Amino acid sequence: MLVRLRTLEARLLPHGVFDVVRQVALFATAYWGYRLVRGAVDGRAADAFQHGRELISFERGTHTFVEPAIQSWASGKAVLIEAASWIYMNSQFSITLGALVFIYLFHNSAFYFVRNMFLVAMALALVGYMVFPTAPPRFFPEWGFTDSVSNFTGVPQDSVAVNALFNPFAAVPSMHVAFALMLGWPLARLCRHRVARTLWFAWPFVLTFVVVATGNHFLADAVTGALVAGVAAYSAELLARARPNAWAFAPIRAGAPA
Repeated sequence: MLVRLRTLEARLLPHGVFDVVRQVALFATAYWGYRLVRGAVDGRAADAFQHGRELISFERGTHTFVEPAIQSWASGKAVLIEAASWIYMNSQFSITLGALVFIYLFHNSAFYFVRNMFLVAMALALVGYMVFPTAPPRFFPEWGFTDSVSNFTGVPQDSVAVNALFNPFAAVPSMHVAFALMLGWPLARLCRHRVARTLWFAWPFVLTFVVVATGNHFLADAVTGALVAGVAAYSAELLARARPNAWAFAPIRAGAPA
């Protein structure tokens, strides 16, 4: 029995328990940085609302201000908007954390590339939140936006309890979209089954629709989130060249056994 347990541990945790602790500590440190930024932007609500109005003005000037129409269309379909609200609530923690754990346990050789992407992206996001705090669309009801997630849960997103955990002005860049890209497309290469690959490939597009339909992000936020993911992927590739045996991405090879 002990031998079997050690064999299972070696297969699932090839670098031992201390490596798990190290990864948790890295992500905990990133969240601690987020909390510091959360405190730093307190009292800058006026700046955040001004930046939100500037985004609306920019999108109107470029004829890309389609978010009210998208949310209005989605809100007219109860099942669709409720599903979008549920996905928004769960994507950043339940789905993201679950996917990271899955990669670590079952595709460990690819995990460190994905981890490096996340750490770079989160660092870039913190700079964005400090420099350009932005109120999300749901804070602009005068433009026809509603808070779909609050309507779904019955708990206002600007409540004291929610604000204690989340930065209400962390709209630019959209890390929902960035995380979806940094998980979806790697998992589309890692998964063996065609349906799973297709679903993970579509995940970033689903999340982009979700964040817009629920009134939590502008399209510009989604674009900057995608740019952050791209820079993070390029940075992880540069890091992989420095330590290819440890940090290079290792997708499933064609013909690999299931």
